[in-house]
Amino acid sequence: MFSTHILASGISCIVALVVVARLTRKRAYPLPLPPGPPPLPFLGNALQLDTKRPWLTYTAWGKTYGKIIHSSIFGIDLIIINSETVARELLDKRSGNYSTRPIIRTNELAGVDFNTVLLPYGETLRRHRKIFHQVLRAEVSVSYYEMYSRHANELVVNLLDGIGDPQHQTETYTASLIMAVTYGYHAHGHEDPFLSRARELFDIGNRIVSPEKAAMFTAFPFLEKLPFWCFGGAFSLIGRCRELAQQLLNEPFNEVKAQMANGIASCSLVADFLSQAHDEADEDTMKAVALTGYLVGMDTVCRYLSSPDPDLMSRTAQTASTLQTFLLATVLYPDVQARARAEIDQAVKHDRMPCLDDRASMPYLDAILREVLRWYPVAPLGIPHATSNDDVYDGYFIPKGAMVMVNQWALSRDEDIFPDASRFDPNRHLTVDGKLKDPFVNHFAFGHGRRTCPGRWFAENSLWTAAAAILAVLRIDHAKDSNGNKIEVKPEFTTGVAM
Repeated sequence: MFSTHILASGISCIVALVVVARLTRKRAYPLPLPPGPPPLPFLGNALQLDTKRPWLTYTAWGKTYGKIIHSSIFGIDLIIINSETVARELLDKRSGNYSTRPIIRTNELAGVDFNTVLLPYGETLRRHRKIFHQVLRAEVSVSYYEMYSRHANELVVNLLDGIGDPQHQTETYTASLIMAVTYGYHAHGHEDPFLSRARELFDIGNRIVSPEKAAMFTAFPFLEKLPFWCFGGAFSLIGRCRELAQQLLNEPFNEVKAQMANGIASCSLVADFLSQAHDEADEDTMKAVALTGYLVGMDTVCRYLSSPDPDLMSRTAQTASTLQTFLLATVLYPDVQARARAEIDQAVKHDRMPCLDDRASMPYLDAILREVLRWYPVAPLGIPHATSNDDVYDGYFIPKGAMVMVNQWALSRDEDIFPDASRFDPNRHLTVDGKLKDPFVNHFAFGHGRRTCPGRWFAENSLWTAAAAILAVLRIDHAKDSNGNKIEVKPEFTTGVAM
C-alpha cells in the first residue's frame, strides 16, 4: 500500500512537471513577438488581467506597448490589436490568414459550436454564409422595408402605452424581426417561450465563451473530465446550455415543418428551404443557420445595461439592446435628441412616419447610430480570429495558431480618431458640410475581413427604422422622483463577450 501511494504521487508529480515544462518552455522565433507585459512562468499574463473587463487591461497595455501587443495565458499566444489601422491591414488585407477561429473547447462543451460566428474557416462556414447572403444581402433587405416599419410602429405604440418596460419592448422588436425572416414567427411578447430560452442561452454562453476563460480547458484538457459544478458560476450551467441549444435548434424548425404539412406556414428562410428536397445533413446546416441568425440578430443590437436609477424609462433595471443605449444617449444628451427630431421634421412632411426612403435626407440620425455603436461597443473584444500560418507585421512575428483579438474598446477610445472619446458626439461621423464620412456597414462593430457580419444591412435598417420612429413620436427625458426632481443617470454595463 505504501509503495502504491509513492507510485501514484510520483506519477502525479511527473505529469505536473511535464505540463509545466510544456507551458513554460521558450519557443524560438525568427523575429521578436509584438511587445507586451512580461509573462510569469506557467501562468503567462493570466494574473495581470481584469477577468471581468479584459478589454480595459488590453487598452492600458496598449498605452505602454503600442497598437499591437502580445500576451499569453497558459502557453496560448494572444495577439491584441488596439488600432483600426492594424486591424484593417491584417484582418482585411490579409484575410486569407486571419479568417479562421481558434478551437475553443468551451464552445463545444456548451453545445454552441453550431454558431456560424464560431466556425473555423472552411466548407461548412462557406455553406452558412451563402445561405445568409441569400436572405440578408443589401439588395434583399429592400424587400423587408414594410416589415421594419410595421414592427417599429408597434414598438413605439407599446412604449407610448407603457406596456412592459423598454428592455422587454426592444427585445421583442429585434426578436420578432429576425424570427419573422428565419422562421416566419412572431414573438408573443417578452414572455414568449422561444425568446425566454434564447435569452437564457445567450446569457449563459456570454459568460462561458471568452478566450481568457476557455484557455484553461485548452491548456489542461483533463479538466473536461471533472464535473462542471467544480468550477462554480456559469460553468456549472454548461449542461443547461447544451439542453437549451438543442431545444432552440430543433423546436422552431420542426414547428415550421408542421405548419408546412398543414399548409399554414408563413414565408420564411426555413420554409423556403423545406419546400425543396434536402438530406439530414442539409437540415442540420439549416437549423444552425436559422438559430445563428436569431442569436446574432440579438447580439448585433443587444447588450446588457444597468442604471442606478430604478425608475429610468418605465422602471428599467436592465436593458438588452443598442436601441436602449440610443434611448440612454437621448436622455443624457438632449441637444442630440432635439437636433435629430428637427432633422426628421424637416425631412418628413404631411404628418406621416419616417421610412427608409427618407434616410438620405437624414444623415444626422445615421451619425447618431454610428456613435451608439462606438460609444459602448456591443462586443468589446469581438470574437477571436486565429492565424492559419506564421506572419510578420511591422517587424514583429505572429505565430501560426495565435488567437487574434480586435480590442473594439480601444478602437472606440482612440483619441487620435475620436477626441474626447467618452463623450457621445454624432458630429464626429459627419463632414463639415453635414454628410456621413463612411457607410454605416463599414463600422468596426460589424467585424473585419471574411468574418464581417453578413447581416449588417439588416441590422442597420432595423436600427434606423426603430430610432426614426421613436424620435418622430416620443419625447425622452429623465425620470422624476417623488418630489418631482430629475433623477440623474449613470450608465453601467455588465460584462461578457458582449457587455
